[in-house]
Amino acid sequence: MVTNISNLGRSGVSDWVIQRVSAVILTLYTVFIVVYLLSNPGLDYATWSNLFAQTWMRIFSLLAFISLAAHAWVGLWTVTTDYLKSTCVRLGAQLVIILAVFVFLVWGIQVLWGA
Repeated sequence: MVTNISNLGRSGVSDWVIQRVSAVILTLYTVFIVVYLLSNPGLDYATWSNLFAQTWMRIFSLLAFISLAAHAWVGLWTVTTDYLKSTCVRLGAQLVIILAVFVFLVWGIQVLWGA
């Protein structure tokens, strides 16, 4: 069995599970939002704001944000390990990706739960 140091101890099975579970969550979230938008043709700010003021919607959105971050990281980690052969370039790209995913996740949480 080959172990890659940048894999941080994860197995291919765990990556596969993360990708599939996060894809299901993102699909459910997308379907919900599309159905909500289609079923509310005269949607205004107050209705939209009321939807996101509910705790269950904030939790569902938070789950979607975390799923998006996990999905992006596993996918981009796979792409960088497959196509960037230079260790320095690969680790640099992965560091930038981790930083960007983290910033977007924190930003999303701040927007969702902020004042």
